[in-house]
Amino acid sequence: MDISLIIPAYNEETYIGGAIESVHRHASGKFKEIVVVDNASTDRTAEVASKYPGVRVVCEAQKGLTSARQAGFQATTGEFLAFMDADCRMTPQWFSAVERHYAKHPEAICLTGPIRYYDGPLYMRLIIGPLQWVTLPPAYFIVGFLVIGGNFVARRSALERAGGFDRAISFYGEDANIARRLSKLGPVLLRMDVILETSARRLTGDGIAITFVRYTLNFFWQKLFGRSFTRSYTDVRR
Repeated sequence: MDISLIIPAYNEETYIGGAIESVHRHASGKFKEIVVVDNASTDRTAEVASKYPGVRVVCEAQKGLTSARQAGFQATTGEFLAFMDADCRMTPQWFSAVERHYAKHPEAICLTGPIRYYDGPLYMRLIIGPLQWVTLPPAYFIVGFLVIGGNFVARRSALERAGGFDRAISFYGEDANIARRLSKLGPVLLRMDVILETSARRLTGDGIAITFVRYTLNFFWQKLFGRSFTRSYTDVRR
């Protein structure tokens, strides 16, 4: 598959190296290109990322996740665009699972999957794992679309037809927004074996209940009203 990997990064000097190393370890040579979008960082994010072979750093001065995703979209050329957060880690089966599902469903324009936490308290990881299995598939079935922002692959042609990412949304609801707009153009698939690992730092910082409520509200707000419920957010970098 002709896939470009895009990693948005704001002040991620602590995590970006681990993200890139995991890609080299589990998907070496499989991506057409790897682009890290330095999203107005004030630390050594760009310096750290640029030291890795095969990685190109693109700078985006307007802070915001959607601005970073849009910059990566415009800077790459792959037929498919994979989006992974800077605190995520590639898993051994991810690339083969993506290839398998797109081969089985060539009509699909977007593919997403769950996340698995590699840090944080054990009890939190034990809760979130099963919780995703009992919440994500029903939500996808009821609403008809779902995208996990730190773990999805979309066709370039579909993103172009959808008008790219909505830069008016800084953080919460950006994944539901792009999922809603893409779903009007073709199938957006949720597959539970397309797994990436990520840090539990936001869960640890905000708590499971608050984080779950925020993401749920913004997901359904996009479905019902076409906009996000939450307008502000806090950067969590530890």
